[in-house]
Amino acid sequence: MTARRTAGGANERPRRTGSARTRLLASIVALTTAASVVAVAAAGRSPGGAAGAAPPSLVRWDSHRLAEEGWQGGQRATGEPVQLVEFIDFECRRCRATQPFIDELRADYAGRVDFVVRYFPLPGHANSTHAAIAVEAAARQGAFAEMAEVMWATHGHWGRSSQPQTSLFRSFAAELGLDMHAYDAAVADPATAARVRQDFEDGVALGVTGTPTHFLDGVLVRPVDEADFREMLDAALAS
Repeated sequence: MTARRTAGGANERPRRTGSARTRLLASIVALTTAASVVAVAAAGRSPGGAAGAAPPSLVRWDSHRLAEEGWQGGQRATGEPVQLVEFIDFECRRCRATQPFIDELRADYAGRVDFVVRYFPLPGHANSTHAAIAVEAAARQGAFAEMAEVMWATHGHWGRSSQPQTSLFRSFAAELGLDMHAYDAAVADPATAARVRQDFEDGVALGVTGTPTHFLDGVLVRPVDEADFREMLDAALAS
């Protein structure tokens, strides 16, 4: 099993085209808003976060960027980068369904938009946190994108399981050729879980209630379809 850092890996996934996929994205937006697990309530927190907690950050120094080959920092007329931040849950079927389109955006806007991915494992999912920890452990060896790609590609095999899939995730790391001693140590390291939890806490404080959720230049956006999503990116680049 292999995975690639760039959007070329999307060719290995089922693709939807035309109005059918546009309707899918529209339904995903509606479901994310109306029917997703409300993580704020599940975590027992308000959107403002706990009293005395550190202020939330949309992007932290260790946030993961999915830069295409040749990325030199997206620039617009003002000289500031255009940035799209996505909060995801690897067990979320809606996240999995939108990945081919997100890969298209990464390819089409390569070198112009900074794509950032943050973890948001929903409490009601049995393996979302395990998956995020596995991806973060791989990220310590510079393989965040590769491990994330494998998670999406194999989602149908583990995404509905109610049992921990840590052994399966470990096999993914082995197939990617990672140093397994280092991987196991990273999975067991409390700092890895804390890193995942920090993303989740930031998301809750920023008002994220389901996945996928996107922020464009710091503003939460809910595009109604693919064309709307592209128009938002184009407008940001032209500003």
